[in-house]
Amino acid sequence: MRHILLLLTLTFTSQLYAADGKLLATPGISQIEGAGGGGFVPWAQLAGYGSRDEIAANVFCSGANVDDYDLHVCGAQATFYDRVEFSVAKQKFHVDALNLNIKQHVLGVKARLYGDIVYSRFPQISLGIQHKKLDDPTVAYLLGADEDSGTDVYLAASKLHLGAIGGYNWLWNITARSTEANQTGLLGFGSAERGNQREIVLEASTAILFGRHLALGVEYRQKPDNLGLKEDDWSNVFVAWFPNKVISLTAAWLDLGEIAGAKNQKGAYFSVTGYF
Repeated sequence: MRHILLLLTLTFTSQLYAADGKLLATPGISQIEGAGGGGFVPWAQLAGYGSRDEIAANVFCSGANVDDYDLHVCGAQATFYDRVEFSVAKQKFHVDALNLNIKQHVLGVKARLYGDIVYSRFPQISLGIQHKKLDDPTVAYLLGADEDSGTDVYLAASKLHLGAIGGYNWLWNITARSTEANQTGLLGFGSAERGNQREIVLEASTAILFGRHLALGVEYRQKPDNLGLKEDDWSNVFVAWFPNKVISLTAAWLDLGEIAGAKNQKGAYFSVTGYF
C-alpha cells in the first residue's frame, strides 16, 4: 500500500512535466511483467504518452489476490521517441499454504516495427523480449523446473478503431509469445524431465472506450504446460479509468484456473500507473 501512495504522490506532483503526444488512454496500462499494454498481455503500443519527439517515463504498482495466492508487482518503463521501450518489474508471489514468498525480476525491451495504432491503415506491430530471473529457485526445482531464469520473445499487433462500435472507440491486440516459463516464470523454466522445450502461445485483449476516460475489456492468455502440473489459461474482465494523461487506475476480476494443484483460482486485481 505504501508503494501505491508514493506512486500517487510522485505522479500528481509531476503533472506539469508529463509527456502528452498521444491520445488519452491509447498507451494502455502496465502489464504484470513490466511492459506497456494490458494487465496480462503486452500490447504493440509503447508505454507512456511520448510522441516521436519525446521521452516518456512511467511507474506502476499492481496487486492480485486469488483464493490461495497473492501477487504484487512494482516497476517502471522508459520509452524513447515512440520507437523503443525499456521496462523493469519486481514480482512477489505469496503462497498462502506454505507462507512463503517467491520473488522474480523481469527486464524487458520492446521495439515498434511498424505503424501506429490510430493513424496507420494496418495495425501497429512491435517485437518484445522479457528476461526473467528468480531470486530463489528452491520451489521451482522441487516442482521439477529445469532452470531459474529464461527469456520470452513476443510479437504483438494492436489497432484502435475510432467510433467503430456504437460510436465508441474499439481496441484489439493479439500477441504471440515464445516461452518456456512455468506460471510466467514464478515456478521456474522448462522441465528437468523434458528439458527446455519452447512453446508458442497466444494472448489477446480487446476493449471498448466509453468516452475519453473509461475502458471496459477482456483479456486471455494461453499458458504452456511443462511440469506435469495442470497450468490453465488465464482470463480477466477489466475496467480502466484514465482521468488525465498523468495517471490510470485499473480493476479486474481474474480467472487463473489451476495453479500448482490449487484449483479455481479466482479473485481481484488492481493496478495504478503514473505517466511522466
